[in-house]
Amino acid sequence: MSIAHPVFFVSMDSYEQKINIKAWAEADRPREKLMLNGRRHLTDAELIAILIGSGSKNESAVDLSKRILSFYQNDLDTLGKVSVNDLCKFKGIGEAKAIAIVAALELGRRRKESTAAPIIKVGSAIDAYQHLLPDFADLNHEEFWILLLNRANHVKSKHLISKGGQSGTVADPKIIFKTALEQNAAYIILAHNHPSGNLKPSTEDIKLTKKLVEAGKMMDLLVVDHLIMTDKAFYSFCDEGMI
Repeated sequence: MSIAHPVFFVSMDSYEQKINIKAWAEADRPREKLMLNGRRHLTDAELIAILIGSGSKNESAVDLSKRILSFYQNDLDTLGKVSVNDLCKFKGIGEAKAIAIVAALELGRRRKESTAAPIIKVGSAIDAYQHLLPDFADLNHEEFWILLLNRANHVKSKHLISKGGQSGTVADPKIIFKTALEQNAAYIILAHNHPSGNLKPSTEDIKLTKKLVEAGKMMDLLVVDHLIMTDKAFYSFCDEGMI
């Protein structure tokens, strides 16, 4: 005699519902991600999600933020011009959340007006060293940064690639070139520090530099220098004829 096993039916709606942010891995939650990696590692949607705080049972705060951004063609300048009433038309956005978004974007606008960034040109290793020195000052561990330039040698941006211990850090070429491509850079300057104060490049420093220089040539994204930094001096691969 066969025994009929119960059949369980699961509504497809349960699969279609968005996973609540609290169920995400900690490193993927916007607030935790900001605390772990810094504000520059968050997308626009994740930053807005922090402002609005919560979504709904069917939509996370990040998905709600993506929907708002998509409506305005992912243009923050356009979003910065909308009113509280405009934002309240989105399901899941009440007056308090709309006010938070409007206030944050207004602060960003005022900051942009009050602190116009000067154009910085890097024409030599000493220029790059002086621009990067504040990021390396007083560190007791190694960090690896890249300085990105346009074709006029103007600084576009600088990015922390990795952190390590007192004796080394790992720089992933994929992350370096991905970051440079996203920023539409023309040239890359590599930089890392030696907390010991020793400016002599290690064998690994030399191997990594050669690897990145060759990869950059293939991508028409030239690595023009690699600096080893201390608080008082630097070693330039370019100046020493190593690039």
